[in-house]
Amino acid sequence: MTAPTDTSSLPPASADAKPQRGIQSLDSTGELLAALVAAARPLTLRDLAAAAGMPPAKAFPHLVSLLKIGLLSRDASGCFAAGPLALELGLIGLQRLSPTREAEPEVVELAASTAMSVAMAVLGPLGPTVVRLEESARPLHVSLRVGTVMSLVNTAIGRVFSAYVADDVRAGLLTQDHLRLAGSNAADALADKHGAKLKEAYRERLAQVRAGGMDSALSRPVPGIDTLAAPVFDHTGSICLVLALMGPSGSFDSDATGEPAQTLCAATLRLSRRFGWMGAC
Repeated sequence: MTAPTDTSSLPPASADAKPQRGIQSLDSTGELLAALVAAARPLTLRDLAAAAGMPPAKAFPHLVSLLKIGLLSRDASGCFAAGPLALELGLIGLQRLSPTREAEPEVVELAASTAMSVAMAVLGPLGPTVVRLEESARPLHVSLRVGTVMSLVNTAIGRVFSAYVADDVRAGLLTQDHLRLAGSNAADALADKHGAKLKEAYRERLAQVRAGGMDSALSRPVPGIDTLAAPVFDHTGSICLVLALMGPSGSFDSDATGEPAQTLCAATLRLSRRFGWMGAC
């Protein structure tokens, strides 16, 4: 009897190595799972089979096996959805994700594809904080570096965070905005000292950010530098990162419908999907 092979000691396959032979029936099973994920809703046998490009008679045995092991469940109307095992596997994957680490390749690729500088920020204890800066071939002469904390009122990065955080979190952060880069007094954004109400202009700007899914800062707060910023969400729908494109004013299309903005939004959407966010674009 041949002893089982210990695959843990095998070297990783190189890019030019021959594809390893798998189990064809499991490939078909994977196509069904991928179709269900793409649909992002429960599907009937007929619809799921059609989405995977196979006859229902072929799809059904695969689905029965997936039901048995708990990767799928089936509701009273006969629709297939993620099962308890799938949910457990998903949670394990989400727990192991580090948003900043996972976003690194996107930051590098975004800088390369746009030829612009890219900043990544998280909401730290002092406010929106730059934790990664990938400069373009033409470095920008701005006072922005890793560790810079951005204003919630006067920067695109800060306004994006402000648009998506809870009201009480925003109110607390705004009281210290004067300490940040391009910061302002709380009175510039708050209509009352308790932070319960925002001034109309600021409230409308945040509503525009939520409606458009991004914000821009044109020659403000740094003259001659334009910025586009967009949010990344996690599986709870909470904002976890902001990515921003920066370049000299007039050197790129800064409109929300322009190519740089669309490239930025595509990158943040890929990351949000990777972190488990299933909201509408």
